[in-house]
Amino acid sequence: MIEQAKEVLRVEAAAIESLIPRIDDQFIKAVNMILEGKGRVIVTGMGKPGLIGQKIAATMISTGTPAFFLHPAEGIHGDLGMVTKEDVVLAISNSGETSEVVNILPVIHRIGAKIIAICGREKSTLAQHADIFLNASVDQEACPLGLAPTASTTAELAIGDALSVVLMSARKFSAEDFALFHPGGALGKKLLVKVSDVMHAGSDNPIVTLDKTVKEALFVITAKGLGATTIVDENGRILGIITDGDIRRGLEKGHEFLDKKVDTLMTKNPKTISPDKLAAHALSIMEQNKPKPITVLPVVDDNRCVVGILHLTDLLRKGIV
Repeated sequence: MIEQAKEVLRVEAAAIESLIPRIDDQFIKAVNMILEGKGRVIVTGMGKPGLIGQKIAATMISTGTPAFFLHPAEGIHGDLGMVTKEDVVLAISNSGETSEVVNILPVIHRIGAKIIAICGREKSTLAQHADIFLNASVDQEACPLGLAPTASTTAELAIGDALSVVLMSARKFSAEDFALFHPGGALGKKLLVKVSDVMHAGSDNPIVTLDKTVKEALFVITAKGLGATTIVDENGRILGIITDGDIRRGLEKGHEFLDKKVDTLMTKNPKTISPDKLAAHALSIMEQNKPKPITVLPVVDDNRCVVGILHLTDLLRKGIV
C-alpha cells in the first residue's frame, strides 16, 4: 500500500513537471486576454474537471480576478444567461469531448465571450473551438486502471493555479487586498487589526508620573490589571515602564524599595509601538524581545506621548497569535 501510494505521487508529480515546458506564448495570451477583458472569468467543466474548475474559480476570486463557476449542464438550461460578451470562459475537459461542455460552445460563441480551453487533446472539439488552448495532457493516470481522473485533474488544477497566481501578480494584488477578501480568517485579522483597535486607552491606560513611588505604581498596576504601568514626564512623554515582574523580583530582596521613586526600578527606554501599526507587528516586537519575550507594550504617538498600552492577552482574544 505504501509503495502504491508513493507511485501515485510520482505519477502526479511527473504530470505537473511535464507542464513546465508548455508554459509558452499561449499561456501569456491567456493571461492577457483575462487582464484585458472587462468582464469576469467563467469557469466550466463537468464531473471531476468541474470540481477542479470550482476550486480554480474560488482561487481566482480570492486573489483579485472576478470569477464564478458555471455548471455546463445547468448552462444549457438557462444559466448561460449569466455569460456576457465581456467575459472569458475557461473550459476544462481532459478529453475535450465532454458533451455537456461541447454543447455550450456554440452559444458562448454567439454571445461573443472568449474561450480558453484547459484540455488534454489538441485535436479535440473543445480545443478546436477555443480561442486559446492550454495543453494539460498527461502520459498516464495514477489510477491503476487508467480510468479515474487523477493525474489529469492534478494537471488541470496546476494550470489553473498558475493562471491565478500570474494574474494576481499582474494586478499587483497585495496581502492587504487578500485580507480584505478574508476578514473572518486568521490572515485577515493579522492584516486588518491595528494596535489602536485593541490597545487600552483613556482611563484604562495605566500611567504613573515620575514623582510617584514604587508603591503607588503597584497600586496602579493592581487597579488596571494589565501587569504593568508606564512612567511619564509632566508632558505625558514616556520615560520607562514598571511591570509586576519587576516588583516581584524587588520583593525578593526586601520591601524597602517600595517607598522609593519609580525611576529607581523602572526599565528606561522600553520597546514601544505607535497606534497606527498592525497588531501583528506588535506581536512580532513582543516575541523578538531579548533575552525573553515581553507581554506588555506601551503605545506612543509621534511625540512619544503615551496614548495606550497593549497586552499579549489582547492579541490572543483577537486571534492575532
